[in-house]
Amino acid sequence: MSSTHDMIFDSGTPRRIAAVVERHWYLIGGSWPRFLDLCYWPLVQMVLWGFIQQFMASQSGYFAAGAGMFLGAVMLWDTLFRGQIGFSISFFEEIYSRNLGHLLATPLSPGEYIVSLMVTSLLRTSLGLFPSTLLAIWFFGFNIYSLGLALGAFYASLIIFGWSVGLVVSGLVLRYGLGAEGFAWALLFAVAPICGVYYPVSILPHWLQLFSAILPASYIFEGMRDIVLNRTLHPQLLLIAGALNALWLAAGVAAFYAFYNKARDRGMLLQLGE
Repeated sequence: MSSTHDMIFDSGTPRRIAAVVERHWYLIGGSWPRFLDLCYWPLVQMVLWGFIQQFMASQSGYFAAGAGMFLGAVMLWDTLFRGQIGFSISFFEEIYSRNLGHLLATPLSPGEYIVSLMVTSLLRTSLGLFPSTLLAIWFFGFNIYSLGLALGAFYASLIIFGWSVGLVVSGLVLRYGLGAEGFAWALLFAVAPICGVYYPVSILPHWLQLFSAILPASYIFEGMRDIVLNRTLHPQLLLIAGALNALWLAAGVAAFYAFYNKARDRGMLLQLGE
């Protein structure tokens, strides 16, 4: 089991968290391929789905009435995906450079390290998505900021869910090595069909709707469609998503600590690397 020092933050916590975040900030800022990768895929997805939406709107009154529905779904999906992958990639960077064992040998606790990865993920996601939101206005006349205050709630909920999955993925890599790295991409794409990203969850088979009901993202995408199609927001969707996120995040943290303790007991922290 982890020690009390591992679990409790102290007066040096903000400084240690900021140090890890600053390291990743310099990694991104000092490498144009890394920075380009942050922006490239959100832009490609936005342009692709923007043209698909334009075509479908010209053929269907439903999609014409819900102009922006696909673009809104794409951007919110990218928020979820980038939140998770930003967390996981920041963690993998330490493994690739064989720096993880050295980091965890410092006064930095696992809890502080988790918070630093969350902050880094938030920065990566915000930097990567911002250009695509501006180009969506220019290319297709869709302004995701027109969702108003609800956008902030959607963004926060999806980021937290992404962190929860990222914690599990990072824990799996800690425990089983880089052979488990593929889960960083596989897990979220496995749940995408039942989150109702591009369609209502009501079209799913009943047994799949039961799985969808425990995913916070399902309520966020339903809420986005309500605003785009009906100009209404049902607060209960945000409340349910928030409660589920609390459970998912607690489970993610618990899983990370369990895997971390197993890896430490087996002496694997210094053996991880390319």
